[in-house]
Amino acid sequence: MDDTGTAPDRPPRPLHPRAPFPHLVPLLRATALEAAILAGHLLLYPSGLLPERRPGALHADAARRTAPDTTLPSLPRSSSPPVVLLHGFVDNRSAFVLLRRSLARSGHRRIESLNYSPLTCDIRVAAELLGRHVEDLLARTGQGHVDVVGHSLGGLIARYYVQRLGGDLRVRTLVTLGTPHSGTRVAPLADAHPIVRQMRPHSAVLEELRRPAPGCRTRFVSFWSDLDRLMVPVETACIDHPDLTAQNVRVTGIGHLALPVHPAVAARVWQALDAGLTEPGDGTARPSGRAQDRTEVGGLTVA
Repeated sequence: MDDTGTAPDRPPRPLHPRAPFPHLVPLLRATALEAAILAGHLLLYPSGLLPERRPGALHADAARRTAPDTTLPSLPRSSSPPVVLLHGFVDNRSAFVLLRRSLARSGHRRIESLNYSPLTCDIRVAAELLGRHVEDLLARTGQGHVDVVGHSLGGLIARYYVQRLGGDLRVRTLVTLGTPHSGTRVAPLADAHPIVRQMRPHSAVLEELRRPAPGCRTRFVSFWSDLDRLMVPVETACIDHPDLTAQNVRVTGIGHLALPVHPAVAARVWQALDAGLTEPGDGTARPSGRAQDRTEVGGLTVA
């Protein structure tokens, strides 16, 4: 109250105060999307239990395939190696239904999914199975290299094959989606499963992957999301190794299950495979550690 008996003016209160949790809305959206994807995946899961049928003749396979979408870049036959899709823990090839369709539309002529048993208890054993599948695929197609896309544990299996079993002679580009390259601390009660223990920080398998890998020929592209609740911390899905040609792509706004499903990520995956047509040893730049790519696609920020 001033000398005139009137109350001093006070600044008006904002009609819409700032939300106390600015990240809550994106988190709720990502959680809702994860729930919807999980529900749809549970319906598709039985269809992916059996290994996919592999045609005996490439010409018969090509005849049944529709022409690629001309709005997307198409790779020449000689420079487009087969693509192997490798699923995550207790999952199967049904996780890649949408990603596979996107890769086929982009011009990739041979795409196969590998199911490893949910009873697998050792990443090394699964990596050996991947190696045998790759050799069989190359023999059937007459190609010299493959590209591999691995989701979650599948990316770790593929990386072990490349670094520890000589797979860099066969794998041109390895794309990982939400893979615990440095180990995840999520769900400590799940340690009863041996393969979960191998995904923990400082496990024997991860220590093997930290060893020097001079001359590794494979190019790595790792997608990681800031809302991935299965990667603890989320940066564990980045590749940080001085000997690897690695690029880390940060995705915002989606969770772990959405990484192999979201169309914006799928578009970036086939772009990463197309970029792999330039071999690492030809004088091009070699991103390493936490090097980032930055762009925006369809409202989803990939930074």
